[in-house]
Amino acid sequence: MRIAMFTEVFLPKIDGVVTRVLRTLDELSAMGHQVLVFAPGSPPPVYAGFEIVKVRSVGFRPWYPEVKIGLPTPKIAEQMIAFRPEVVHAVSPAWLAAYGVLSAERRDIPLLASYHTQLASYTKDLHLSWLTSTADRWTTALHNRAEVNLCTSPQMVAAATAHGVTDVRLWPKAVDTVTYHPGARTKRMRRRLTDNHPDKPLAIYVGRLSNEKNLDDLLPVVHQLPDVRFALVGSGPARAQLESRFAGTNTVFTGYLRGHELAEAYATADAFLFPSTTETLGFAGLEAMASGVPVIGANAGGIPHLFEDQVQGFLVTPHGSDEIVERLRLLVADSQLRAQMGRAARTEAERFSWRASTEALVGYYDLAIERHRRPHKKS
Repeated sequence: MRIAMFTEVFLPKIDGVVTRVLRTLDELSAMGHQVLVFAPGSPPPVYAGFEIVKVRSVGFRPWYPEVKIGLPTPKIAEQMIAFRPEVVHAVSPAWLAAYGVLSAERRDIPLLASYHTQLASYTKDLHLSWLTSTADRWTTALHNRAEVNLCTSPQMVAAATAHGVTDVRLWPKAVDTVTYHPGARTKRMRRRLTDNHPDKPLAIYVGRLSNEKNLDDLLPVVHQLPDVRFALVGSGPARAQLESRFAGTNTVFTGYLRGHELAEAYATADAFLFPSTTETLGFAGLEAMASGVPVIGANAGGIPHLFEDQVQGFLVTPHGSDEIVERLRLLVADSQLRAQMGRAARTEAERFSWRASTEALVGYYDLAIERHRRPHKKS
């Protein structure tokens, strides 16, 4: 199958959406499909044997300079026409991927769109509330041009449907259980993340350091548990602000970690903290589970889809810092419970492979093509 993919984010940026795109491209390559990827920023020219078309872009300053807004040009249309795609996949259409939506419609090409980002929620967290209603309408209008829409958790399927998006299906979750594994734990990383206090309990967060991740909710936790060490792995527009707020506490900021170092960081922790209320799935939580680490996460967005409360971790009330303290204190004090939840988390993660998830995606591509050929009534 020939697939034109338009994505709002790609390497060198690292986040959950990029991770899903990369692992999907790996599997599509192994399965013999052909993909042409359009991406903003400074992507590599080739990934998994597929051409990556660099699209002229600008940083979303001053609110989120890491995000690159792709600026469509006539050359994009020329390259897509020359590629002759059988289907277009728009990943979180907002700017560049929105062009993919409109281009597919204009050229009568089947369209699938995947929903990974709650754009309206982000406008609030970035203090752009005046754009929230516009973002809602824009997102819904773009998705409703697609033959098939995908979300990465049942909660997001329900949320997208509630916002008026039609023809929504579930794109199964997946995780790399080879890279992320309990055996990746190392003494070296333990010393690094605990600031040379390896015998102290360690709780970590991995992901973007930005307002929508609700990391301020962890500050009371840090203050109330002085015997626990904390590590925030990642970077983003709120890093300097968070470093200032957490100054003088038992917290280490590592910046981005990748590959085996990231796997070490996960496996070295005693607990993973996930206070974000805007996750459409929460890859970092799934990677922590694959590493045999219990998760304490907000009961919001896609996080409840990751694990069962009190089995592989704990769900807490959104912004419930006191509940996080209580659950973390329990895990730190009870090594047997911590080990039991860690084993259950690993077992749960092992159920979800990237090949199975990508095979499901290809099935949805086929469905989009079939619906395009035989127009159906919107559900």
